[in-house]
Amino acid sequence: MALTTRIIKETEKLQKECPPGIQANPTEDNPRYFKVVIQGPPQSCYEGGVFHLELFLPEEYPMVPPKVRFLTRIYHPNVDKLGRICLDIIKDKWSPALLINKVLLSIQILMSSPNPDDPLANDVAEHWKKDESGALQTAREWTRRYAQ
Repeated sequence: MALTTRIIKETEKLQKECPPGIQANPTEDNPRYFKVVIQGPPQSCYEGGVFHLELFLPEEYPMVPPKVRFLTRIYHPNVDKLGRICLDIIKDKWSPALLINKVLLSIQILMSSPNPDDPLANDVAEHWKKDESGALQTAREWTRRYAQ
């Protein structure tokens, strides 16, 4: 499977200058498939957690967004039970000008500031809206349980 110059350059850039708290490495057998690790952002309910994600660049990339999902369970209103992420830039607000590192940075920022008004996990969003401190406590508990 041939890689575009853009994917090669983006991969090199990721290896050299990933945002702090983020690592992304292509797998040996498929250079379009990345194993991603995001450290739980400081001062968030995910602090201290290590979250594994997968990122895949479809054939049509960069005209279509990368596919990204959490492999580590996370209690978050914008992430469903399958690990899919509700984030505008990997859905309808995608632009070919965006790079993989910006997508990963946006996911890390989403971890710091969940948006229960645009949920993917409705039950979590409801919990977040009705009892934010309880939801934060559950998120910390899940981080300890699944992301250590």
